[in-house]
Amino acid sequence: MLVKTYGSAVLGISATKVTIETEISRGAKFYLVGLPDNAVKESQQRIEAALRTNGFRVPGKRIVVNMAPADIRKEGAAYDLALAISVLAASDQIRVEESVLEKYLIMGELSLDGGLRPIRGVLPIALNAKEEGFEGIILPKENSKEAAVVEGLNVYGLDNLMQVVDFLEGTLKLEAEFIDIKNEFYHKLDHIQLDFSDVKGQENVKRAMEVAAAGGHNMLMVGPPGSGKTMLARRLPSILPPFVLDEALETTKIHSVLGNVTSGMSLMTERPFRSPHHTISDVALVGGGAFPQPGEISMAHNGILFLDELPEFKRNVLEVMRQPLEDRVINISRAKFSVQYPASFMLVAAMNPCPCGYYNHPEKECVCSVGAIKNYLNRISGPLLDRIDIQIEVVPVPFKDLSKVRPSESSKLVRERVIKAREIQQNRFSEYEGIYSNSQMSTKMMQKYCVVDDAGSSLLKAAIERMGLSARAYDRILKVSRTIADLEGVETIQPHHLAEAIQYRSLDKDSWGMK
Repeated sequence: MLVKTYGSAVLGISATKVTIETEISRGAKFYLVGLPDNAVKESQQRIEAALRTNGFRVPGKRIVVNMAPADIRKEGAAYDLALAISVLAASDQIRVEESVLEKYLIMGELSLDGGLRPIRGVLPIALNAKEEGFEGIILPKENSKEAAVVEGLNVYGLDNLMQVVDFLEGTLKLEAEFIDIKNEFYHKLDHIQLDFSDVKGQENVKRAMEVAAAGGHNMLMVGPPGSGKTMLARRLPSILPPFVLDEALETTKIHSVLGNVTSGMSLMTERPFRSPHHTISDVALVGGGAFPQPGEISMAHNGILFLDELPEFKRNVLEVMRQPLEDRVINISRAKFSVQYPASFMLVAAMNPCPCGYYNHPEKECVCSVGAIKNYLNRISGPLLDRIDIQIEVVPVPFKDLSKVRPSESSKLVRERVIKAREIQQNRFSEYEGIYSNSQMSTKMMQKYCVVDDAGSSLLKAAIERMGLSARAYDRILKVSRTIADLEGVETIQPHHLAEAIQYRSLDKDSWGMK
């Protein structure tokens, strides 16, 4: 007898339907074909144990299971449940009409007692089920909330194999999981733990961070040890605007594939903040591997990637970020596969000005030679530095500012201004798909939205000639100027907006005397 059940294979952060065809005939061997990996091949032992534990028998016949399409590699233990149901139906141990099996996409890992364990990639799988026209999806209960964010799809979360059998046979009636998306997506602003009010002084750096958050701009902080670079960076998420729904879905898909969505969670509602150690490899940063997985830059999608001690990262690791910083996606190409991961993140980096850390320090003396300083700073290439919109020097806070009792401005107040600026940008780019902030503008968009008058043009020309800035740096200045104007709520970019944006390029290598 031939029976078909349906699962899904995750490729990148998308999924594709897998048809599981099971045929039982005379003989005594189990064949599993269709490019399964070792975890899928091992499902035979898990399925046999689960069937025996729940009072079913293992068919003592020739069983052939084909997972189509056969040219797509099937990975992981998530196919256990669909395989078990297909074996039971093909051996007539359960009475399930073919029309019923055609309604549902079935996924779940089996334990030896027939219990269902949570799986990865549920959100892409649920989206694929809806695209393929399935009426519903059957999966472990821990994953049901994550799948239920997909509207128009009935989601049934179950605890064990017997519940799935009873449901398919019609003896168990279940209500589909329901999620109130608006309620789930409601953002509370009162849970901030790391607040800008904790930071004394550094008003110029906090202003630069406000501009960076308002426009989604990359940022580099250069300063001696103890000046507050890391403290400031870790408080940057507290002023970022909340997700829009599309951003939340994109980000959740990435973390779902990696299994980072916790049990009972539906959507990620906070922007990610990733801070990898400087010993990270290039594959761990951008993604890939023998079995492709998203890297840190994709896990930081729609959030922040913080690289502390930037010159300590390997040169090749930093250079592989150049293309994702420009294109906001990363393409992983190997001999047998090619996948694309989104990588639209804010790069926030921090570094010392020299090996000892005290170059240009107002009180402590630097002991590094000119050559040592140049070699240290040259670890950051010019093309990478060009892609960082805001570069600012962080100087130590004087004692008189540290001893002030009066608190600084809170993150909540700064965030309100950032949200207003982002709302202006969302209205501006409403006709463009996937564009949410000024930093994502294309050249054509800049020609339309970043127009400057004659006085502004003269100021830009003088700055570029004096500082030796590249064409890319020119574009970055215009984008930052557009954000500063949005923070003021004005439509036209004015000379003082350009002047502030230009001062954020003061750490380009020309001004360091390195070219």
